[in-house]
Amino acid sequence: MSEPVRGRLHAELRLVGVALQFLTRIPVPAFSHWDERWLNDCVRHFPLVGAAVGAIGGAVLWVAAQFWSPTVAALLAVAATALVTGAFHEDGLADSFDALGGAVGRERALEIMKDSRIGSYGAVALVLVTALRVMGLASLAASSPVLGAVACTLGHAMARLAPIALMAALPYGGDVEHAKAKPLATRVAWSQLGLAGTWVAALSIGATLLPQGLGAWGVLAALLSTAGVALGLRRWLARRLGGYTGDTLGASEQLAEAAIWLALAAVLVGPA
Repeated sequence: MSEPVRGRLHAELRLVGVALQFLTRIPVPAFSHWDERWLNDCVRHFPLVGAAVGAIGGAVLWVAAQFWSPTVAALLAVAATALVTGAFHEDGLADSFDALGGAVGRERALEIMKDSRIGSYGAVALVLVTALRVMGLASLAASSPVLGAVACTLGHAMARLAPIALMAALPYGGDVEHAKAKPLATRVAWSQLGLAGTWVAALSIGATLLPQGLGAWGVLAALLSTAGVALGLRRWLARRLGGYTGDTLGASEQLAEAAIWLALAAVLVGPA
């Protein structure tokens, strides 16, 4: 392997580590130095980290399904992924709906997002979206625990495309100086979404070819539901905030995850 290729590979592996450190609680070796640009560049590896989180949830789902009902197994799988991520995205979902659920202006909405307390809009959104995620995954697990595990893995990977799409399509809508992660307050290039899509494409091919995989129609349904969430949120956030914030990126992942599993359940399982 040539030196330039080795250097490029090392750089990409480092970005994977940055993405893993940012999105999860999985321990990552300390970096010898830090460059803020890495946090912006690492978004192209968000789907890979999502696949790792989803694989953990899928493993919990498969094991739990050997002992309990599909609903209990799905609940344990969702709990496991929340534990791995530190409920990072769930927090963003609650804060986003607290801020945007009511009829308040942009400045007030941004103030609400900074408040660590959870309000009624956030609580309702968190309960309902979590319930939809659990029940969608449970429907798939009821058909086959392996199908549920595959859907969990791909769903977590694909759902990470939604926040990247928002970062590419919209400017930052909050106060850049007070952003928790300033590099992520910088608009990313569309090429980052394309690179992230290569991870999803590779995983989708695998999910299609597996004996108890999702099939082409399942993958298409998952992609369309993700695109629908991203497009809907793009319009809503542009109107309400003039852009995205860190919290709304977390909300987009949660909504995409729910939409993916519900779409897969509708296409691959159907009504009980």
